[in-house]
Amino acid sequence: MRLLVTGGGGFLGKAIVRQLLDQQHQVITYQRGDYPQLREWGAETVIGNLKNRDEVIQASVGCDAIFHVAAKAGVWGDEQDYYEANVIATENVLTACDENKIEYLIYTSTPSVVFDGTDEEGIDETEPYSNHFFNVYQKTKAKAEQLVLKANSDALKTIALRPHLIWGPGDPHLVPRVIERASMGKLKLVGNGDNKVDSCYIDNAALAHIQALTALETNPNANGRAYFISNDEPIEMKRLLNQILTAANLPAVTKTVPVGLAFAVGAVLETIYRLLGRQEEPIMTRFVARQLSTHHWFDLSAAKKELNYSPAVSISKGMELLAASLNDN
Repeated sequence: MRLLVTGGGGFLGKAIVRQLLDQQHQVITYQRGDYPQLREWGAETVIGNLKNRDEVIQASVGCDAIFHVAAKAGVWGDEQDYYEANVIATENVLTACDENKIEYLIYTSTPSVVFDGTDEEGIDETEPYSNHFFNVYQKTKAKAEQLVLKANSDALKTIALRPHLIWGPGDPHLVPRVIERASMGKLKLVGNGDNKVDSCYIDNAALAHIQALTALETNPNANGRAYFISNDEPIEMKRLLNQILTAANLPAVTKTVPVGLAFAVGAVLETIYRLLGRQEEPIMTRFVARQLSTHHWFDLSAAKKELNYSPAVSISKGMELLAASLNDN
């Protein structure tokens, strides 16, 4: 198949591209920067901005499916930037699907679309969208996911995946942040760290996207639906962080900060940053305080049944691969 991957130069995008190429698909990547490695692998690369509808339409000419992975992540920033990167971009992808008669669209969403600051223990896809968003990332990703699922039809079959806390070799987000803060002696648990969380090794997150395309081709029950994706191995937050630190040959985190204090500090910092118009992310926000201290694990029954999803790499194996990668670097 001829397949377009938006955000192909990103952490998840690259993993999806690699797996698609391994299956002998013709892959076109669309991203803002130049990534020579993608061309070395055999992908066709297009540099562009998803805010430009005509560029998106042109890049996807002749494609059978689009993996819309690109997004503006993070918990802080200008609302218009998030809206353009997450909502307008998705609208343009949908327009391209319509213009080019593309049959399948796989959208990378996030569990944050249902997060309201309380514990999530074994929830499934019947959980409603949050009515209390802490930031515009949540708000715009929820809007984009709804647009994608609403667009599902006989002409365009759509699906949304919600991978949680992706990590692994090459991770530019979670792993380096944990290592940096630990190295500076500033890493702390919010609460006692006993809250259980799901995470997702990078290759499993990519695999779920490949399986989602197959499901759209073969299983009508998957059309127009969202699915939680993880390693299906919920573990305590402190255990997850300490396994990352062990992989980096760093001591375990022992310092803690009370949940209430972290939340209060986040609220104060958000107010100050808004008043000063600062664009960089505060060291703590209300969203981060809640994310670090509440349970986040999901019932993957739907993904297992309808996408035939089964994690290929366990957390323990993934940590071995992460350690080897960190040592090599």
